[in-house]
Amino acid sequence: MRLTLSTWNINSVRLRIDLVAKFIKAQRPDILCLQETKCPDDAFPAKRFKRLGYEHIALNGQKGYHGVAIVSKLPFAATDVRTFCDIVDSRHISVSLDTGNDVPPLVVHNFYVPAGGDVPDPAVNPKFKHKLSFLDEMKACEPLHPSGDQRHILVGDLNVAPHEHDVWSHKQLLKVVSHTPVETDKLLTVLRAGNWVDVARERIPLTEKVYTWWSYRNADWTVGDRGRRLDHIWVSEALKDRVTDFKILRDARSWERPSDHVPVTVVMDV
Repeated sequence: MRLTLSTWNINSVRLRIDLVAKFIKAQRPDILCLQETKCPDDAFPAKRFKRLGYEHIALNGQKGYHGVAIVSKLPFAATDVRTFCDIVDSRHISVSLDTGNDVPPLVVHNFYVPAGGDVPDPAVNPKFKHKLSFLDEMKACEPLHPSGDQRHILVGDLNVAPHEHDVWSHKQLLKVVSHTPVETDKLLTVLRAGNWVDVARERIPLTEKVYTWWSYRNADWTVGDRGRRLDHIWVSEALKDRVTDFKILRDARSWERPSDHVPVTVVMDV
């Protein structure tokens, strides 16, 4: 079975539902994971998604902030929501799918890691402290440690660009939240603790620049190409050799009233 999965920080699903529909009609992923949906579950545009062919919807939303969702053409065998740092702020949802063929279920984790504010000092910035604690708890979270033949996918806006060429200027961003050494070390520790495979960097050499986010502060995002790779797709070892394609839809950053993030897609034989 060939599966196409996309992840996208949409920065308000209701505001940008037409952009989501445009993407879906062009790319037709089987599963779409969204972050920063920014709406409570009862206000999520579920009817629109169902008209687009996504009958199965898992939600963890709240009014105005954060929020994650998974919409799928395939039915869910189970869903789960986890809280981190004892804060109920709608940053995680997971689903399990039974793809048959006598193989373990496919588990998809969708995350929106805290951005961390502007000051990279946990002593003076509670948002940054929260982010570091969140990453620590992800490292310790047992369901994020797939082993053996367990088929897990972890996606989302992880709000960290971990490698030198995941940002437009490693030197200039070393003291900027999302690329500070303490954050990059913690995210890579989460990766190693779960024996995850970073699909982008498995397929694109570390020497090449790769971005998924460009700030709204730049009137023309293409000038200087000052991006960061904040959006990730990781797979467990059991799926590593099943990946057949990976792509980042940079053009979506130029759509009308776009998100500052673009969709990231993986294709796998599952």
